[in-house]
Amino acid sequence: MKTYFIGYLATGLVLFVLDAIWLVSMTKLLYRPLLGPILLDTAKLAPAALFYFIYVFGVVFFAVAPALASGRWTTALVHGALFGLVAYATYDLTNQATLKGWSGVVSLADMGWGAVLTGSAATLGFFLTRAIAKVI
Repeated sequence: MKTYFIGYLATGLVLFVLDAIWLVSMTKLLYRPLLGPILLDTAKLAPAALFYFIYVFGVVFFAVAPALASGRWTTALVHGALFGLVAYATYDLTNQATLKGWSGVVSLADMGWGAVLTGSAATLGFFLTRAIAKVI
């Protein structure tokens, strides 16, 4: 249980930092120009925090834990990237199907980012968890 708690914290930290960098840089370059009229001026923190708490659980359950069990970082990378692609595709394609003005370019960029972000966070989370668990 301790290992999974470490995995949750380590993976969550990596995911949050990487996603913050993406969102800060891409809001002006991608989201605001293509989705401006439907974006809020400021994100709502409670739903965003809830997303990260739930999403990190999914990354650990579906990618980090299997990688720790197998001892292979490639498991974290592949499972994480696939989980990210599926999760972000669910969000983006649902928006594209139901919202006026949702951009296909945003969907493609987001799905790619979801795969890269989640694969990276799962892999780094795996390595950090393994290293920290050995020390503690």
